[in-house]
Amino acid sequence: MASLRNFLYLGVYMSAWIIIVADEHVPKADNVHWVSLDFKTLLMWTAPPSNHTFTVMYSWDDANWIESVNCIRIAETECDLSNEFEHPHRTFSAKILTEPSDSSDYEVEDLLLHTYSPPFNPYGQSEISAPDFNVEVVEEGKVSVTIKDPLTSFHKYGKQLTIRDILKNDLQYKISYYKSGNTGKRDIIFNTNRGEVSGLDAGQSYCFMVVAFISSRDKQYQQGAWSIQQCTPGQKNVFQELSLGALVGGLFILVIVLIVIITVTVLCCRRRNRSSQTYQSSTVV
Repeated sequence: MASLRNFLYLGVYMSAWIIIVADEHVPKADNVHWVSLDFKTLLMWTAPPSNHTFTVMYSWDDANWIESVNCIRIAETECDLSNEFEHPHRTFSAKILTEPSDSSDYEVEDLLLHTYSPPFNPYGQSEISAPDFNVEVVEEGKVSVTIKDPLTSFHKYGKQLTIRDILKNDLQYKISYYKSGNTGKRDIIFNTNRGEVSGLDAGQSYCFMVVAFISSRDKQYQQGAWSIQQCTPGQKNVFQELSLGALVGGLFILVIVLIVIITVTVLCCRRRNRSSQTYQSSTVV
């Protein structure tokens, strides 16, 4: 009796498998990859147009697979898993199941065509956006830099969390600055959101850029996106205000003017000498 039951199960299994694989137009998820910015994490893939739908399941640390509540039989080719990755230190994996257009339920999940994602760790791999910051001159030769942490997609007790709420002491900021008109840059790292840069030349304009820096990550994920440049006011002379093209043009005009002056002076001197020689000749006669 047990053998007959096993045979029937095998028959059902094989029938379901034949029905699924017989359809040559079943779209398999391809190019599966993660896109994550400030811990808002999307699973994305490509697939040819069809009437099939997709269901996303995820797991962490080799635990059981869990269906994503927002990505069951969806027609889209992306799934927002941010709210389900509320423990960003975990390393997650996902698989995308291709389901038929009808509403049939398959008892054997592995019969469905599926594609696995690469593993992803939000804490160590989520990209960090460019921070906003302010630069203020504190005193001669010293400025204060105040940085605003980018917001994440996480909320706790009604408050939207920042990247510092997640990264805590692992979060640092790198400040790159240079004197206006020069190409040499200097870098300094702050452990907090506010710091001072001293030793600047008095009266000079300096330009600053800021980027999030997480030294505990692998090298390719340590640095976020650079901010927009901000410059302090300074006392610039005329030559600092002019561009290289303007300086070259001015020097060219100056050389032309000098050549004209010299040419006119030489011609005038020659004419005067000729006039003097003519006068002397007429006097002698």
